[in-house]
Amino acid sequence: MFREPFPGQRAIQSVSTDSDIIRRSRDSPAAFGELYDRHASVIYRYAARRAGDFAADDVTSETFLVAFERLDTFDHGRDDARPWLFGIATNLLRRHHRAEARTLKTLARSAPREGVDDSSDRIAAQVDATVATARIAGTLKSMAAIDRETLLLYAWADLTYEGISQAMDVPVGTVRSRLNRARKTLRDTLGLERLEDTENDHGRFAAAPRNA
Repeated sequence: MFREPFPGQRAIQSVSTDSDIIRRSRDSPAAFGELYDRHASVIYRYAARRAGDFAADDVTSETFLVAFERLDTFDHGRDDARPWLFGIATNLLRRHHRAEARTLKTLARSAPREGVDDSSDRIAAQVDATVATARIAGTLKSMAAIDRETLLLYAWADLTYEGISQAMDVPVGTVRSRLNRARKTLRDTLGLERLEDTENDHGRFAAAPRNA
């Protein structure tokens, strides 16, 4: 399990926003532990799915150390720190590209060659439900790294388009383009029909009505 980079005094859990916690952390470093408590587990899971448990341990610890060192870079116009944290984690994961490649290669070799449900209405649900299959793992491995990162921030980090835009420091339009390329790669490689996705105001996709 990942190591806690802020041992000792624990911050008292509150209804504070992430932005509030980061403000308090400037004068009271122990307060930063609350941000760690809120988000370390999701950062760890994301890193572990991409590069394995060993790399995830280091990535999670370093993500929060880097975040603490860069408190002044956080945009306090936003209450949620997850895009900021996932952006740091994504940059750190690039150092572990060999571990990620090994993880995908192992999945591609060892996973049962299950079929892919082409009636799925959400590409994120497809990735999440079938990532253990040889076909999807192989497709992710062959995908351009920048498109794979964007897709996995959407599917595994559960970020909106705007959140991915913040995490990767690119315009929302660039996020859309990368996700469209990633979806096309998945459709073409897996032989899926075009997905009937309905985009909502938050940049995530709702399932199309079954009787539509």
